[in-house]
Amino acid sequence: MRQTLVVMLKEPHAGRVKTRLGRSIGMTASAWWFRHQVNALLRRIEDPRWDIVLAVSPDREGLLSRVWPAHFARVPQGHGDLGDRMGRALALCGPGPVCVIGADIPGITSKRIARAFSYLGSNDAVFGPAPDGGYWLVGLKHTAPLPSRLFQNVRWSTQHALTDTEASMPGLRIAHCDTLRDVDTVDDLPMTARSGRDS
Repeated sequence: MRQTLVVMLKEPHAGRVKTRLGRSIGMTASAWWFRHQVNALLRRIEDPRWDIVLAVSPDREGLLSRVWPAHFARVPQGHGDLGDRMGRALALCGPGPVCVIGADIPGITSKRIARAFSYLGSNDAVFGPAPDGGYWLVGLKHTAPLPSRLFQNVRWSTQHALTDTEASMPGLRIAHCDTLRDVDTVDDLPMTARSGRDS
């Protein structure tokens, strides 16, 4: 079965993306950073081993946007919290291994994505942890229906996000792959060059 990689992203409008970073460097500068970060990410992770799907927001604008490469399939994120939107993106993918990633992690490479998919050979789910207790990647083998409680009662944007999400997958065999840092504030920017290297 084909592997699918879903990239969650928003249109790069000033004041609507990376607002915590924008409070330090300006909203226009942070939106510019996000746009270029996403395009660099998509170039790095395009790979014949998996299909890339862009889960876009806002729905209509994202589906029609010319900002992102046109050759990638797109699906709308829809409404709700992050769990609602990721669950919807997962459900829209056909059967087979699927990983969902954020778009603001400079350290993501095709080598790291391949490693995450490899864990799904002997596990039901895989996470790419973040140092703050969240995660940059969640993957599911997706050969059976999604867990009925998937992403329920997750305290998003807290140090509990990863453990809460794992708790919403009772009975699944879960693996962890690389730990990577996203860019939330200006203090995270100097980490970009170091985290961009494969390990």
